[in-house]
Amino acid sequence: MTATDDHLDDLVGKLGLEDKVRLLTGRDFWTTWPIEEIGLRRMIVSDGPSGVRGEVWDERSPSLNLPSATSLSSTWDTSIAARYGAIAAVEARRKGVDVVLGPTINLHRSPLGGRHFEAFSEDPLLTARLAASYVRGLQDNGVGATPKHYVANDFETDRFTVDVRLSERALREVYLRAFEDAVVQERAWLVMSAYNSINGATATENELLETPLNSEWGFDGVVISDWTAVRSLRSAEHSQDLVMPGPEGPWGEALVEAVRGGVIVEAVVDRKVRRILRLAARVGALEGFEPVRPVRSEDGVAFAREAAAEGSVLLANDGVLPLSDPARIAVIGHNALHARTQGGGSATVLPERVVSPLEGVRAAFPGAEVSYSLGAIVQEGLAELDRDAMRNPVTGEPGARVEMLDAEGALLFTEDRLASGLVYFGGDAPIGELATLVFETDYTPTNPGPQRIGFASVGTGRVLVDGELLAEHTTEAVGTDLGAAFLSPPAVSAPVHFRSGRSVRLRVEFSPQRMGGGLSNALSITIGTEPADVDADELIAEASRAAAEADAAVVVVGTNSRVESEGYDRTDLSLPGRQDDLVRAVLTANPRTIVLVNAGAPVLLPWREHAAAIVLNYFAGQAYGSAVGDILTGAREPGGRLPTTWPAAIDDVPVLNVTPMNGALAYDEDVHIGYRAWLRAGTTPAYPFGHGLGYTTWDLTDVTTTDFTDGIATVGLTAHNTGNRAGKHVVQVYASRPDSAVDRPVRWLVGFATVRAQAGEAVKTRVPVHERDLAHWDDGWKHEPGEYTLHIGSSALDISTTTSLRAF
Repeated sequence: MTATDDHLDDLVGKLGLEDKVRLLTGRDFWTTWPIEEIGLRRMIVSDGPSGVRGEVWDERSPSLNLPSATSLSSTWDTSIAARYGAIAAVEARRKGVDVVLGPTINLHRSPLGGRHFEAFSEDPLLTARLAASYVRGLQDNGVGATPKHYVANDFETDRFTVDVRLSERALREVYLRAFEDAVVQERAWLVMSAYNSINGATATENELLETPLNSEWGFDGVVISDWTAVRSLRSAEHSQDLVMPGPEGPWGEALVEAVRGGVIVEAVVDRKVRRILRLAARVGALEGFEPVRPVRSEDGVAFAREAAAEGSVLLANDGVLPLSDPARIAVIGHNALHARTQGGGSATVLPERVVSPLEGVRAAFPGAEVSYSLGAIVQEGLAELDRDAMRNPVTGEPGARVEMLDAEGALLFTEDRLASGLVYFGGDAPIGELATLVFETDYTPTNPGPQRIGFASVGTGRVLVDGELLAEHTTEAVGTDLGAAFLSPPAVSAPVHFRSGRSVRLRVEFSPQRMGGGLSNALSITIGTEPADVDADELIAEASRAAAEADAAVVVVGTNSRVESEGYDRTDLSLPGRQDDLVRAVLTANPRTIVLVNAGAPVLLPWREHAAAIVLNYFAGQAYGSAVGDILTGAREPGGRLPTTWPAAIDDVPVLNVTPMNGALAYDEDVHIGYRAWLRAGTTPAYPFGHGLGYTTWDLTDVTTTDFTDGIATVGLTAHNTGNRAGKHVVQVYASRPDSAVDRPVRWLVGFATVRAQAGEAVKTRVPVHERDLAHWDDGWKHEPGEYTLHIGSSALDISTTTSLRAF
């Protein structure tokens, strides 16, 4: 026992049973209960993980929008991951937030997973190392990190009810391994339990919360539930500590009665309370304890720009990049103007400003003539109204007036908003009492002509333009996932023809359909526009003509909010709309075409062998366009390497299924996911795990190995930059054991190192290999003695040399 433990025990002893139990359920959507008598203030938790939203989902309180987790993981750089966490902590404190609900470190088991943009990789070791660094950066700056979702929550379909069935070996070597370093090495202050079941028991009622999390890994933090994941009193008997959201929940008075009736011993409650108080002490929410003081701060927007370039992957380049002073550049694509900087769902933050790729190209090449062509429609569903096109009819200022009325039409609440996407998930708005929400603005469209206008939400709405009723409709939720219904609801729209420069009065009257459970006091509605019917062939023809007249073409392709979002999985990997046709046409018109891929996870690129260059930018955050300019000019090198295999065709993918059968999804591939499954199948992907080019070339020589000392061996080598400019390389070390008595992967990642060198410079580097990462699970960690082959190279397929290492 330490003095801290003694003090925490004293505080627990001062609390009555009712106060203890109250602490174990949230006060509302985002906060915990305060208890003034012991000096405990409320703690605020918030979504990230690629930014920090704060208590309210409101454009009037903007947030730094960092690149997506797939972009971060593509850096393969633990120092960047630590800086990313530190900046998230600074942003959290600016917002008054104590705990960030991230990082998301579930695995990319199947490329159809709808939320992969928010997670790191298909490989457990790469995920574990980067997640641990993120946690260190966040917590060194005094903000709690929450690795999530524990565990095997690697898809979205039926995520609330599905039972994931997998072997103990796969759990230990793959899915738990991704979490282990964040807990064991960096002492994460929280872990979030998932919605799904694992081998018959829901995550909040699963023995995995105790073993290995507490008993083996030494976790002393708070297990916080995913929102509404705790469904019964029984979960209180397990190592689940905090129920979110509140104040309603299955514990409360029922838990008090269970303790008083002897069904649950009070010591179980005390342990949970002690952990919550320890968290409060760490974040500075409990008097008498010195919180962790911040140690690192830097310019968040500048870092977002740097990280976006570092995480961009140069998939192909025939020498066209970097561009050398083109006189005319044709920029093409919906996503070039309306870039996706983040995926959909609870991780969404609202940045103050986004730099589009089009803006970035124009800023990077001020002397060039830069044209823009739409090329193809990518948008599905509604896009918010342009903020510059809205004016509040009451104040005359930019924005809109929002009113909330009760069942008798009496005014309950009024606010002036700057955007037309409204999310009430916490905050002061009386959502539980309102019968009708009224949104009104004077709208002067940026692009006149035919469009469609309407709303997206679950309920009944009326759309009026200048007093004329255009649409009245009731929408129903699609599927059973309340999160998807809340964050990605169906849309209703009607055709309208806007005149150039003419303002119209837009009014939407909406009566929401009530949701149950933790979303009973929440509301989400978007008022916006959809493209009118267009001549798709003519759009492609216009883009082709622009490309033919330019010295170089930059085409931005990508996904939309209906393709990658929390709440549902993908049905295929094709780019939406006519984007593939667009790229083919532009490549024909101009062979000097650079394709930028604005997607959070793998998509098919059937034209890939004909493009002069392909750069994968992912969802690159609010500085996306600035990073694009840096990459195209060569001011920065695209420094990324793939953390996930990209297929050439969907039928090639060896592990694809994300659809439960009879309530269960079997991980029959066992430990063979990602590149391991590809190697086992003997199928060649479009781009393998670890692949990524740069603006220079490298040789790896002088490979040596040391014996194991204290469980760690070292691979030494020289990385020689043989090109004519400075650059970055990622050295990757894989292990194999061809004659193993165990069903092992063909090879698996056991270490990596990021190397940076000037032109012509040779840099010595060392890659640690941990003995544990050669072990296998068989009712405990088992070590197969003998020689292992180490494969040193630049991807799972690009192996430069091999050496041997004797273990155990």
